[in-house]
Amino acid sequence: MNLQKIYEYALQREQEGYQFFKTNADKATHAAAAGVFRKLADEELMHIKYIKNLIESLGDESGTSGALLEGDSWFEDRARKEFLNQTLIESMIPDVSVLRTAYLIEHDLFSFYEMAAAKSDGKAQTAFQQLAKWEQGHEAFFKELHDKVFEEYTQMPWGG
Repeated sequence: MNLQKIYEYALQREQEGYQFFKTNADKATHAAAAGVFRKLADEELMHIKYIKNLIESLGDESGTSGALLEGDSWFEDRARKEFLNQTLIESMIPDVSVLRTAYLIEHDLFSFYEMAAAKSDGKAQTAFQQLAKWEQGHEAFFKELHDKVFEEYTQMPWGG
């Protein structure tokens, strides 16, 4: 497995995700939705820095390749508590397709990192496992949010 190519691919996907979330933060119809997208864009920037660090440390035997970014994603706990309430859900109905796309982006990244972790070992495997964990948290958040917004949408009377 060519780690340089895998990291470069991961970097490109993270940059695309960052652009998607940044753009949709500006387009969101509800301030809380915009906040979620901005927060995720910030996290994607951290992932970009992490992957750039991995690329720069290829061949570095000092063990520093996975040192950047520790801890859990902001989305794993806090976002669910702050954003998954009924008032927010109702106001986010116009953004349901964006939420679905956000979920799919995060799902694809999670699957990619899981596959890369399974095909690697050592520091690379650890790095891919960490990236997969973060993306899985994002994926779960957007799936839950999308599903709640979609459920609310399907229960609305015709005409909203």
